[in-house]
Amino acid sequence: MPLPPGPVTPGTSGTTRTNRVCGIIDGMDRTELAELLRQARSRVRPRDVGLPAGSRRQVPGLRREEVAQLAGVSVDYVVRLEQGRGPHPSTAVLAALARALRLNDEDRDLLFQFAGIAAPQAGRIDMVVRPSVLRLLDRLADLPALVMSAKGDVLAWNPMAAALLGDFSAWPPAQRNIIWQQFLGTGPRRVAISPAEAANVAAFSVGSLRSAKARYPADPDLLRLISELRTHSPRFEQLWNERPSEQRRSATKSIDHPEFGPLLLDCDSLFAPDTDQAVVVYSATPDTPAAAALELLRVTGTQQFTERPSRTSPSLRG
Repeated sequence: MPLPPGPVTPGTSGTTRTNRVCGIIDGMDRTELAELLRQARSRVRPRDVGLPAGSRRQVPGLRREEVAQLAGVSVDYVVRLEQGRGPHPSTAVLAALARALRLNDEDRDLLFQFAGIAAPQAGRIDMVVRPSVLRLLDRLADLPALVMSAKGDVLAWNPMAAALLGDFSAWPPAQRNIIWQQFLGTGPRRVAISPAEAANVAAFSVGSLRSAKARYPADPDLLRLISELRTHSPRFEQLWNERPSEQRRSATKSIDHPEFGPLLLDCDSLFAPDTDQAVVVYSATPDTPAAAALELLRVTGTQQFTERPSRTSPSLRG
């Protein structure tokens, strides 16, 4: 979620601030960083990140533990950053915090600036979901939908996606990538596919990473992902050397839901060319058992998954 609108100049993030020189140590302005993090956290609604609001929420926005879970850091780490006494965060941690707090490009750059680190440069895969796309997820209240980066990272999802596929925040941020999960993940699979379909999906996934590498040849996170997959997955290495093409755009998928059993759903990807991201939407043919199950999930799915934490680990491998 973006911070309040208004002109932003160095040392501000949409509000008037004084430059507290005493808070700047080793190029890191802990005072401004803490204020930015607190403001951003208060403006993100739980449903914006696919989390249930709950009935006992006493603070506006996200809780610190929710930010920590989404960003893959400890709660104590978030507390110390917000109190202006945290350690110097790494680039990876800053990027994870920016995604967890739904910062726009402007506020993300400020986050890096206050941490004394250069903001992500051009030529990198865009990991920030635009507010307009987040609003789209909001409007798709009756359909499971999620946003993926050019290299398969799950960047955002709505409550329906969490109800259908599980809580993506249960994945560590470094593993919140459907291609990594497909080749290296060990959790239960929720997408039921035949061996022939699995081979087609695997070839498509490798082809999509090859395509991403051609567009972003210097992106370090993409290169790191490809290296890890080639090193630890013989199947990925084989397909990488075979150079499969990337063609698939939509498909019908069978989701093996723990409450409703197999659900036959259409899966379509809507592409945002400016950010090279995809909005993946699941839908069902009207007047089918799958459509009835989605309607029930819309009403009770989040509550059910909140009460059954052992079933929240998602899987899109398929």
